[in-house]
Amino acid sequence: MNRLILISLLLSPVLVLFSCMREIKNNPAADDIDQKVKELLSQMTLEEKAGQMTQVTLDLLTEGKSPEKSNEPLVLDTAMLKEAFGKYQIGSVLNAANNRARDRETWNRLIGRIQEYALAHSRLKIPVIYGLDMIHGASYVAEATLFPQQIGMAATWNPGLISRAGEITAYESRAAGCPWTFSPVMDLGSDPRWPRQWETFGEDPLLASAMGSALISGLQGSSNDPGDVRHIAACLKHYLGYSQPVSGKDRTPALIPMSVLREYHLPAFRKGVESGAMAVMVNSGEINGTPVHASHELITGLLKEELGFKGLVVSDWQDIEFLHTRHKVAASHKEAVKIAVNAGIDMSMVPYNFRFADYVVELAGEGEIPMSRIDDAVSRILRVKYLLGLFDRPVTKLADYPDFASAEFASDARRTALESITLLKNEDDVLPLPADAKILVCGPAAHNMRPLLGGWSYSWQGNLVNEFTEGYSTIYEAIRDLSSVPGHIELLEGVIYSDTGEFRNERKRKPELLAGKAAKADYIVICAGENSYTEFSGNDTGLDLSDNQKELIRIAASTGKPVILVLVQGRPRVIRPVEPLAKAILNAYLPGNYGGEALARILFGETNPSGKLPYTYPKYSYSLEPYYHKHTEALKIKGVPCGTTAEPQYPFGFGLSYSRFVYSELKPAKKEYHPGETVRVSVKLQNNSGREGMETVQVFVSDHYASLTPPVKRLRAFSKVMLQPGETRTVNLEFPVNDLAFVNRENQLILEKGEFTLSAGGLSQTITVTETRVLEGKAKQGDPD
Repeated sequence: MNRLILISLLLSPVLVLFSCMREIKNNPAADDIDQKVKELLSQMTLEEKAGQMTQVTLDLLTEGKSPEKSNEPLVLDTAMLKEAFGKYQIGSVLNAANNRARDRETWNRLIGRIQEYALAHSRLKIPVIYGLDMIHGASYVAEATLFPQQIGMAATWNPGLISRAGEITAYESRAAGCPWTFSPVMDLGSDPRWPRQWETFGEDPLLASAMGSALISGLQGSSNDPGDVRHIAACLKHYLGYSQPVSGKDRTPALIPMSVLREYHLPAFRKGVESGAMAVMVNSGEINGTPVHASHELITGLLKEELGFKGLVVSDWQDIEFLHTRHKVAASHKEAVKIAVNAGIDMSMVPYNFRFADYVVELAGEGEIPMSRIDDAVSRILRVKYLLGLFDRPVTKLADYPDFASAEFASDARRTALESITLLKNEDDVLPLPADAKILVCGPAAHNMRPLLGGWSYSWQGNLVNEFTEGYSTIYEAIRDLSSVPGHIELLEGVIYSDTGEFRNERKRKPELLAGKAAKADYIVICAGENSYTEFSGNDTGLDLSDNQKELIRIAASTGKPVILVLVQGRPRVIRPVEPLAKAILNAYLPGNYGGEALARILFGETNPSGKLPYTYPKYSYSLEPYYHKHTEALKIKGVPCGTTAEPQYPFGFGLSYSRFVYSELKPAKKEYHPGETVRVSVKLQNNSGREGMETVQVFVSDHYASLTPPVKRLRAFSKVMLQPGETRTVNLEFPVNDLAFVNRENQLILEKGEFTLSAGGLSQTITVTETRVLEGKAKQGDPD
């Protein structure tokens, strides 16, 4: 392993137990903020309050042919600024004009001018809060340090790395003048059909909770002080159940029982609230016929009252208007505003007009929205602005951020990419490759940065990536530069992604030449997968790898040369037909600007891969069960050839190493447990190889019998450790016995007595819970609204 990485590992907590992660403490400076908010609120007019609840997009405030399109170069429209801040006292601005990144100087100057204008025209000198989708780094800022997307972060199984990514994102966002990011995504990535799976931390609630909490810690600071000029406010999204639509398509209806929402979808958001996240963004879709933006039960009842969330709740893009135009639950835009605000929405991402503010004033005057609800919403908004320090420092100075895009930051991003990449197959130990190997590099992701970064990278769909990444290495360039013999690396893409139109569009580029080129090569590396996309644009009709790419793999295999398949993809593409043709397979996910370098180092063995799958990799498009499926989803029926067997290509948590790890002596501290106790378990782990490596020890638990059908197993603890060659270590893990509880028919969290099997590394032990106890909740019948 690279010495710099080893030193970095030793300086940060590699051994991470989720159950031991520190709880972020409340900021002591927040004690007097409530009084400041109360005093300021008492001086505000109804119109000023309605303005604070309104968020508009930057394009609306610039000169251009329409509110959706700005002129270039950008020029702020004085008349619109006067209307926004002189008349309406708008509280928030978001987004990037013309949906493109700007350099840090432009951003800092632009946001600074908006802030200065707003304060100059605010009777009470209330600052604006500016928000951007800084998703995997300051992703709308040119030259910023970009990390793997969240799915790749999850594949590291190392919360310490993710906290560091949050710190760097916050630092570089503040340098640009932006104090608020719409991140992290806490949705459960359990359905690979859903086009935003790559924005999640994967399919497991525990892993998502751990990673999300770590990212919030980095964004807001370990002492939960987003007012520090190096930190920003985090926003949990998209609350709640967004990622499980029936069709698998973005923003389409979901049918989810409340017990499932609470047991699987809620834990990550609960952890985010406990970790002090300043804001929550609401699910654009609907659950059981009720749009979430209209659900008082989910927003006010569950989030604000039950979970005790004190931050602000913001709508997603135009979603209050969509209650009228899409969901058809409101007969007018005005009625949509009434429904959403009364449900608990505090701020409306409008984003192209000021009508929301007018409607709030009208509805309050008509008694349709209580003043108490408006005061609650505005208090939450003002509280976040105070916590961010915007009243004291509304504008940051670029000179105060000398480490922007520093070599140290780049090193952290490289390390995260290295730990994310997951080795799925290594037949006959074909990897690592010799440094002097002759390699033919092929495929649409071989010499293109766009698929390495994915959406939300310099633009919404990631279509501008290549414009901003000239200084970074593609996979081909990185392999070429790391080779020990000049001229031994050759490029023949064979298939390329189209630069225009849908992300699916591909063009063949003389794949018939591959066989001839392969004659001079020792190995063929094929970089396949999918191009960048997000949201609606990623809705697809199938999960199979494209026909063009499968044909390319078949041509490569027909040459008789070993094929190494590198998957660069936001969601797992079905590779079953071509998987046997590859000697080795690496899943790179969306590894960011340093993904090419990371892949090259792993291919040549400079770094030992340690990533683990954060989702179940499907083998068939019609078999997409998560690892915590029910027993009846994996039946083997006598006389039926296929039965209903849940057979993935690779299981959740899977990932190989160049080292060989051997598990032994799995031992719980005792056999019987009472509610409220802690299960402590140890296992011996040996590195039975000649090279150092990292392994993630995962403890799963299976409930033998329960009053509701139990899942096959659930992840309950994990720890990532580094072992030297030949080293044996006892790894200790723990988790609360109460984590074995589930949500029953009455929506109560209940721990039932009985036997449970602990498993880790192919070993298992049985423990017993001695009594049944309701841990949380009174009987609650029915589903949302």
